[in-house]
Amino acid sequence: MENVFINPAKEQWSSILKRPVIDNRSLESTVSAVLQEVRLNGDTAVKKYTAQFDGIELTDLRVTQAEIAEAIELVDEILKTAIQTAKNNITLFHENQRETVRQVQTTKNVLCWRKSVGIQKVGLYIPGGTAPLFSTLLMLGIPATLAGCEEIIVCTPPDKNGKVNPVILYVAQLIGLKNIYKIGGVQAIASLAYGTETVPQVYKIFGPGNQYVTCAKQLVNKEGVAIDMPAGPSEVAVYADETSNAGFIAADLLSQAEHGADSQVVLVATSQAIIDNVKKEIALQLETLSRKEVAAKALANSRFIVIENVNEAFALLNEYAAEHLIIASDNAKHLGELVINAGSVFLGHYSPESVGDYASGTNHTLPTNGYAKAYSGVSLDSFVKKITYQQLSKDGIKNIGNTVEIMAAAEGLDAHKNAVTIRLKSL
Repeated sequence: MENVFINPAKEQWSSILKRPVIDNRSLESTVSAVLQEVRLNGDTAVKKYTAQFDGIELTDLRVTQAEIAEAIELVDEILKTAIQTAKNNITLFHENQRETVRQVQTTKNVLCWRKSVGIQKVGLYIPGGTAPLFSTLLMLGIPATLAGCEEIIVCTPPDKNGKVNPVILYVAQLIGLKNIYKIGGVQAIASLAYGTETVPQVYKIFGPGNQYVTCAKQLVNKEGVAIDMPAGPSEVAVYADETSNAGFIAADLLSQAEHGADSQVVLVATSQAIIDNVKKEIALQLETLSRKEVAAKALANSRFIVIENVNEAFALLNEYAAEHLIIASDNAKHLGELVINAGSVFLGHYSPESVGDYASGTNHTLPTNGYAKAYSGVSLDSFVKKITYQQLSKDGIKNIGNTVEIMAAAEGLDAHKNAVTIRLKSL
């Protein structure tokens, strides 16, 4: 936590803002071997690696309806109510992303329009392990369902008893997902990408995971299987001025740090005093956390930066392009207009990142590692294809035909020109 920088020069920004580096090249041989074995040997390979990596020998990979029914009874009623509230908010937010089909007459009697069509087969990877992310199933399953995806396949790791986390199964049945498989890690990504005797092949894979899962997604993407986005360790950046609350900021930084040892937290403040107060709060709050050892390791990747000039501060934050950006200021709404690059923005003192992670309605599957400069977070659009249509009448081809003939001839594409000419001659 000694990574404090005072009004750094722009030439220093890239080195200061460097993320924890994971060399995926060193993983590729290991990951590729698993991918190829699952591709060749299907369920047999999946079961082999499940025994090796998850410590359980499975007979059946698919979760049964009896297992789902049993899991539902194990989930606390208070948690069920909370999940229902989150489901309602996430559904409402994503429903409002639907696009109305609008026809445009670009030239008289030339009609063009665009229609959103759900991707037929999608795979959702839901991490298990030390923190089973049932919230991610809400974030991915709800828009997939709203988009009209015909086949939604869920893969999630089993525990040492061969069971899937009961809350994940409760969420699955709540949003109507039935195809759930006890498969984690690289073997899950391979199953979704190539298909096995049990697991259907999908066209696009969604969901976060560790460095092995991330590497697997990137490798199958090279082979033509679509993925949601490039992803890396989770991160948060906070902008704080003299109106901020040090306790709130420390809690926000720690909430991100507890994700994993390779997570990163960045604080950009208008004064050294703010940073000093936040660091004191971090030290106090860290001791109360059940995952304090993980959070402490992540804090080794932290950055505390003093920048007195507001425009300079947001120039640096836009260069960082954080997955999550919190603006802890009375003037947050105005300052939010300065944001160009971020996955999701949290405005003001009472908008913690954890609200977006769970229940406000926005999606928590977001671009990391600077990809927010070019990528958006998951939305309804992530689960659909946009297909364009056009329809020309006889008058329409007459009105636009000569334009096409001239342009096709200029490019030397005679057949393109003739496809129009032959129709014009028939009129």
